[in-house]
Amino acid sequence: MAVTPSNSLPGGSLLPDFELLDVVQDRRVRALDVVGARGTLVMFICNHCPFVVHIRSELVRVAHEALALGVGVVAINANSLRTHPQDGPGPMRALALAEQWRFPFLFDATQDVARAFDAACTPDLYLFDAARRLAYHGQFDDSRPHNGKPVTGRDLRAALAAVVEGKPVAAQQTPSVGCNIKWES
Repeated sequence: MAVTPSNSLPGGSLLPDFELLDVVQDRRVRALDVVGARGTLVMFICNHCPFVVHIRSELVRVAHEALALGVGVVAINANSLRTHPQDGPGPMRALALAEQWRFPFLFDATQDVARAFDAACTPDLYLFDAARRLAYHGQFDDSRPHNGKPVTGRDLRAALAAVVEGKPVAAQQTPSVGCNIKWES
């Protein structure tokens, strides 16, 4: 299992525009469709990555908590269908339905959106404030598969609390780590 850290996207960066297929609702979703009144959480994830699988139930719980607080939430999968068909739209839809996600799960077939975010790994988490400016780009917490630390979502939860209150997020942000995005080329 190769470990890839997230890239550094400058704080204050504007939420990139996008339009992708929501594999659950079978409809196109734009960035502005998912923006919340208090912020927006964009999660690059996939079905198979052991780092995502390790945190997924708590990540979904935090995402649902964020929705209840007025933060828009979207999950995006940009993995290559050619090399990882298990991460394709059918399996994505099945997973989101089985776990009763209340946020869209979008498929980035061209990988252009992942490039616009400079996404590198799964999970790769981006939290934008109410002005659609990047406030947090870091880890969910310090739990990893097999390190024995509990999955709490501590880092993302702290960032969400600050964004919801309109306060600055801590400047010290630990990059996320996970499987690399499976690029087409």
